[in-house]
Amino acid sequence: MMMLGMMMVVGGLLGFLGVYKHALSMLLSLEFMVLGLVMLLGGVLSLMIGEGYFMLVLFTFGACEGALGLSIIVSFIRSHGSEYIFNLSVMEC
Repeated sequence: MMMLGMMMVVGGLLGFLGVYKHALSMLLSLEFMVLGLVMLLGGVLSLMIGEGYFMLVLFTFGACEGALGLSIIVSFIRSHGSEYIFNLSVMEC
């Protein structure tokens, strides 16, 4: 399970670096990395007793990150008309 988690983190990182044009694809890659970290830490923390609360905190942060990222992307699409990262300019915001 730890090896699969590590492969998910690396795959998410490669996806994040590979599709830097679309914000939604970048957010999906970040979520994939968070799930890989959950699997990786789940394997490590299963060896310790009483560390289930840390997994709950990690799930909570992952859900908050996904909701916040999606709301930012929706507001970006409404204001600029597309989700391309190259349309983002500091001067326009």
